[in-house]
Amino acid sequence: MLLIYTQKITPRIVYTFKHICTNILGIPIKFTVKIEEFIAHEGMKLSYGKQALGNELFVQKVALLMEQGLSEVEIKIQPWGEDFCFFPVSENSALPFDIFAASFFLLSRYEEYLPHVKDDMGRFPASESVAYQEGFLQSPVVDIWAYKFKEVLQERFPEISFEKRKFHTRAIIAVEHVFSFQNKGFLRSLAGMHLDIIKFQFQKVIDRIQVLLRLKKDPLNIFGDLIAFIKEHKVPIHFMFQLSDFSIYDRNINYNRNPYRSIIKYVGDYAKVGLIPGYFAYENFKILRKEKLRLENTLHTPLERVINVKYNLNIPEFYTFLTELEIPSDYSMGYPEALGFRAGTCNPFLFYDINTETTLPLKVHPYIFNSNIVEHANFEKFTAEIGKILLAVKKVDGSFKAIFKNQDFSEYSNHRDYYILLKQIYEVR
Repeated sequence: MLLIYTQKITPRIVYTFKHICTNILGIPIKFTVKIEEFIAHEGMKLSYGKQALGNELFVQKVALLMEQGLSEVEIKIQPWGEDFCFFPVSENSALPFDIFAASFFLLSRYEEYLPHVKDDMGRFPASESVAYQEGFLQSPVVDIWAYKFKEVLQERFPEISFEKRKFHTRAIIAVEHVFSFQNKGFLRSLAGMHLDIIKFQFQKVIDRIQVLLRLKKDPLNIFGDLIAFIKEHKVPIHFMFQLSDFSIYDRNINYNRNPYRSIIKYVGDYAKVGLIPGYFAYENFKILRKEKLRLENTLHTPLERVINVKYNLNIPEFYTFLTELEIPSDYSMGYPEALGFRAGTCNPFLFYDINTETTLPLKVHPYIFNSNIVEHANFEKFTAEIGKILLAVKKVDGSFKAIFKNQDFSEYSNHRDYYILLKQIYEVR
């Protein structure tokens, strides 16, 4: 056990030290504000403050973890070996930066609470983040800092033992539309066919007719192929389904149609299933609860995971909703338009609500990329970048998660490229 002395034990200090020391490094910790207890302790110990008490392992702090609420934070990025960090401290500290304050800034999404320019969908864009502006968005810096701290601990306490973590990868399939043509109803099918003709998409007209006559499988119904991929490669894939009411934002078919429910049940036999909330659910608790119950009534199991693939994440209100509904996991922490680490980490973490200064019992699983960006990128260059990030995540024994859509694997997409990406993600072991 590592005993940590600090003049005041704040919720931010407890949250950050537990994440770095316990969740990442696997070290049990205990806090004390009593100097006598700290001095008398004969085991491993660390002080976190303005100055050292004696010759103990000392990490100098900046003010952030002692504060409450929000304030203007000055961020000056400086090199640290081959990496970067901010919040520099004096040479008396065992670490040249207050990695705990820096980690809290990124994990809590502190910058998203501050005034910023939103994109055209009302979201916090990657371009507004410190990580993007300073060039470390594609680096899991929080985990890298934790491993640098690990080296310091090993040097000071040779007897220390760390819990071994295992690198793993995971693909999440976001299913907003189960079908392209099937079960759309007469008027929607007629309007869709008319639109295809206007756009001279005559192959789609033929496909639509064949699907409606049951002569061909719907192009978006690729779930059998993905289940076959799971079986062949013996890998886990998560599937997220949308069960919201029809609107101008969410244009899926009626959630209660038997073909829709049958696919969800079929997929649930081979993979873990979660929910994509509709547009209005992110700001309306009752709507989110209604959609949660729909999925639970379909699968007859409690809902354990949700994902937001394109709308404003609405931090922290949406995460408060999830907590109140006792949904334990969220997979929305990433940028739909950019490759990288939105919270600076590749590992799951509990969310800290700055408004209430409390740690929510919600585990956030960050993702590295959303397949939206693949179609606008040079594929060879993109796969090379993914390869580099996979190795960086593996180096810190982390978790690499990527978001795909079922449309990516249909005949209307460059499905071969997406299967190449899917294999690339799972081939790194």
